[in-house]
Amino acid sequence: MFSSTLRRAALRGSKINATVNVNASVAAAAAATNTSININININASNTSINTSNTNNQQQIRFLNLHEYQSAKIMSDAGVNVPFGIASHTVEEAVAAAKSIGDQEVVIKSQILAGGRGLGHFVTGNKLQGGVHIIPTSEVEQYATDMIGGTLVTKQSGAAGKPVNTVLLAKKMKLEKEFYFAIMMDRESQGPMIIACSEGGTSIEDLAESNPERIIKVPVNLQEGINDQQIQTVVDGLGVSGDKNNAGEQIRALYQLFVDKDCTMVEVNPLAEDAEGNLIAADAKIGFDDNAAFRQKDVFSQRDESQEDPREVAASAFDLNYIGLDGEIGCMVNGAGLAMATMDIVSMHGGTPANFLDVGGSATTEQIEAAFKIITEDPAVKAILVNIFGGIMRCDVIAQGIVEASKSLSLDIPVVVRLEGTNVELGKQILKDSGLALIGADDLDDAAKKAVKAIQ
Repeated sequence: MFSSTLRRAALRGSKINATVNVNASVAAAAAATNTSININININASNTSINTSNTNNQQQIRFLNLHEYQSAKIMSDAGVNVPFGIASHTVEEAVAAAKSIGDQEVVIKSQILAGGRGLGHFVTGNKLQGGVHIIPTSEVEQYATDMIGGTLVTKQSGAAGKPVNTVLLAKKMKLEKEFYFAIMMDRESQGPMIIACSEGGTSIEDLAESNPERIIKVPVNLQEGINDQQIQTVVDGLGVSGDKNNAGEQIRALYQLFVDKDCTMVEVNPLAEDAEGNLIAADAKIGFDDNAAFRQKDVFSQRDESQEDPREVAASAFDLNYIGLDGEIGCMVNGAGLAMATMDIVSMHGGTPANFLDVGGSATTEQIEAAFKIITEDPAVKAILVNIFGGIMRCDVIAQGIVEASKSLSLDIPVVVRLEGTNVELGKQILKDSGLALIGADDLDDAAKKAVKAIQ
């Protein structure tokens, strides 16, 4: 699977194919808005590269992901072959599910929104190694006890790991071959891009680096849909040994699912072949466009907020675009491009940004106060840098929000403020009259220097 950071950037409205020198976490942050950002993931390189252009004031984010068991149900309803499985939220449910499957052995899978579960490890309970196991039915109770309620750390989860609230009990299947298959939106071709490989089941990143020639990419015209020739290209690239027509129908069903459900990603790793040559989506991950929530209510009702950064959940409630990073200087900016520039200049002067936070072009005083609260809930934040260019956003509204937030939150860390644009003089006067120890800045460079100095 693609690393979570790169996938996150790619799926939030990006493009797949080139190379830039920007921290990957900044890439993910930039992609948190619908900025017209060209992020090219060079599938055979280790660096990522970003070119930004043009931003939009609408706050659109693309990041809803579902668990494997939820994705499998959606796939099954769309005519895609999936293994039989039963989701269980308690140990008792897991034991009953295993009995219902009725085999001597079953597969038990931890459900978290991160890849690499099989090679992960639990940091709770008995420190179980691996989040996916083939086990005797008699041991389901033991494994479910170790998994449910535990925290699983994987290569893609981050050091803190993700909580396991559900396990999937699945029928053990004899799989002869494993492939990689994904569909993502591609900016360059302005439509879906099918990515497939004749090898799957493990880290696609490693394979992409060592044998990039094995990966095929097939762009599809969104208006025309997928055609027989494109399906045949994918089937041939996978090296399917069974009935190619049946395999083609599975590829078509996956593509139709991508379109019908407003997906940003459909990833199947592995897409496997059983002893009869049938293609089976043995492990699935689907991402959905938040802008389609109004017509995909059944999908979005399944959102699991326990898998998300609670600060991001809080930010979304106030229509703020927030991505937590690991630095010491909290940033509050309007516009994704300006936010990235702010983070870059902070880094250039020796500081480290603690977050990406875009308040958009029409934030209210209430939203500004919420933004301050979210930033200050990060214990690593030692200073806040506010950088506002007032176009649609008025500087006096920002200033009033800063004053009210500083007073209500009893801020005891330095706050550096740079304002420019609409009603800037009024905004500066509001800050001056507040009596608060705010640090003013003349321009972005000056603001970054003062923020870094404030924490030294």
